[in-house]
Amino acid sequence: MALADRWLLPEGVQELLPPQARRVEELRRRLLDLYEYWGYDLVMPPVMEHLESLLTGVGHDLDLNTIKVTDQLSGHTLGVRADITPQVARIDAHRLRESGATRLCYCGSVVHALPAQPLASRNPLQLGAELYGHSGIESDVEVISLMIETLQTAGVNQELSLDLGHVGVFTGLMQTAGLTSEQQELYQDMLKRKALPELQDFVAALDADEVTRKYLGELPKLNGGVDVLARASELFADAPQQVAEAIAYLKQISERVALRFPELDQYFDLSELRGYNYHTGIVFAAYTPAFGQAIAKGGRYDEIGRDFGRARPATGFSTDMKTLVELSSDEEVSIDQVLAPAEEDEALLTKVKQLRSEGVRVIYALPGAESATDCTSELVKRDGEWIVSDL
Repeated sequence: MALADRWLLPEGVQELLPPQARRVEELRRRLLDLYEYWGYDLVMPPVMEHLESLLTGVGHDLDLNTIKVTDQLSGHTLGVRADITPQVARIDAHRLRESGATRLCYCGSVVHALPAQPLASRNPLQLGAELYGHSGIESDVEVISLMIETLQTAGVNQELSLDLGHVGVFTGLMQTAGLTSEQQELYQDMLKRKALPELQDFVAALDADEVTRKYLGELPKLNGGVDVLARASELFADAPQQVAEAIAYLKQISERVALRFPELDQYFDLSELRGYNYHTGIVFAAYTPAFGQAIAKGGRYDEIGRDFGRARPATGFSTDMKTLVELSSDEEVSIDQVLAPAEEDEALLTKVKQLRSEGVRVIYALPGAESATDCTSELVKRDGEWIVSDL
């Protein structure tokens, strides 16, 4: 690398500079306090682990997105985490081993080998919360509610919408569809891409009965407001019981969330397969028109701890702190900044300490250097006392 290029960061890697770094840190503290008040305990997993641990459960989908390195102490392959969720699952299953419900939260940097989208950061600051040990609707509602409160606390609440789905609809239909594994993969890929013309041709060419073709052809069209659930119940009346249970579950979730956030727009997509390989129930995401991707997402993944020896029920969500700050409508809070003279005076030292304890930023003038230009006042000595005076 040429000397002139040594200051450049790798493509897609970002750093935080003043004042954005301070805004991110202030928001991090507020949100972790919020989680504390909800009963979620903070954990701090390491940035890298043995690769097998990071790619367990939910982590299998992260293989291509995980940067691998060789541990010079052991010769084993390590991974730089691309997602903190598998690490928290390991902590719950192997380190804490609590018998009841366990609530955990985290905030830390992750590194992606590939960006999620062309302009996305490859080193997000991932924030999230996980609830282990409870499989009822109450824990899903709690996690969704905490996600919405997270966005509201961050000032990201303009035209906020909640996207809801349930993988039980897809898995239930696959039970009777009679598709080969290759056909199922093709159908799943088309659903993810929302490739409707391609999907309709695929369904028409299937060697299946009329009811099955109707189910598979209509599934990608089942998206929209709450009326989608009624349409789906009627359409899938003769489908496996798992499908009806998934639709009923979504309706209950919707009602409970609406009670807590009546202003929140709800959108349903019954063909949503985000994280299908590890989600076992409801999936959800939050959107705002100001951002083209989900700003927070999560779901239920009851099998995530199985490879760690403890497959407990689990539900949770995560988001990127950097994105929250960029989208926040909250105005930046200005901090009073006072210039102090470079004097060795005991009374001055006491005054500076007092001001700093009160949340005032005090900067000492350095002999021979230009004074801080963003100071709005200064400490001056009058009648034997140090006072703050406007510049």
